[in-house]
Amino acid sequence: MVDEALKRLLDAEARAELVIAGAEAERQKIIDQARLEVQVLERQHAERIKEIHAAFLAQSAQRAQQTIAELKRHNTDRAASLRHAAKESESQALDTALGLLTGGGPTEP
Repeated sequence: MVDEALKRLLDAEARAELVIAGAEAERQKIIDQARLEVQVLERQHAERIKEIHAAFLAQSAQRAQQTIAELKRHNTDRAASLRHAAKESESQALDTALGLLTGGGPTEP
């Protein structure tokens, strides 16, 4: 009887060890799968960061081009305004010089 009980206990222990080994194998399989999934997600994240960075650079370049175009337009407008003012000043200076040379004093525009 004792031998029978001992045999059952040994069988139960062997089955328990098999269950434990199976559980440990399953646990390791789950850990390995999780690691693979994390690696995939990390690669995807790194690629997404590259995409976001490239989009940011493209948008920055576009904004820079717009700013340059606006500054060129402003510069062109300002240059035209200055040329116009210079022509008016030149005309007034010539009238004044002519008036002084002819002795009549400055002429009124």
